[in-house]
Amino acid sequence: SLMLAVNVLSSAITAAIVGSYLFVYTPLKKITSFASVVGAISGALPPVAGWAAAAGGLQEQAWLLFLILFFWQMPHNLAIAWLYRNDYARAGVRVLPVVCPDGRSTGYHCAFNCLALLVVSLIPPLTGFAGAFHLFSALMLGAGFLVCGIGFSVSRSKQAAGRLLLASYIYLPILLGVMVVDRIAL
Repeated sequence: SLMLAVNVLSSAITAAIVGSYLFVYTPLKKITSFASVVGAISGALPPVAGWAAAAGGLQEQAWLLFLILFFWQMPHNLAIAWLYRNDYARAGVRVLPVVCPDGRSTGYHCAFNCLALLVVSLIPPLTGFAGAFHLFSALMLGAGFLVCGIGFSVSRSKQAAGRLLLASYIYLPILLGVMVVDRIAL
């Protein structure tokens, strides 16, 4: 077991991930669009568990990784939900684009979370967790992601949702890769 092989903290966080995903997020999908927030929490916790396993505790950097992944997941998942809202509706899954079909709320949440992600992604250099390369990269990537989020919020078109989704696929691996490279260089 993880508890015996690594430590109690990483085991407890992993149990929280599995428990929240299976017993909270999954049943909530048929009840409320708030399930997406619960799912984003479950999806953002794995690096926290990894941090706890590697460091034996939780420092502020683990929570910064959590926040980056949390705020990234919201526009990413909402763009997918917008593109496939009819499929979600037929399946009875109450994602935000199904609950609020005009898309205003979905657009607002995409733009807000892109902005929150931009702000949070600028914190690592301020805490010494990353350097100037990360700061510049996070600013450029975050600004591009935010432009796509605002673009979707304004037009609420399938094309804008596709651009937002593509931007999400570009944003996260580059930002995390830059964070690793920048951290090694410090």
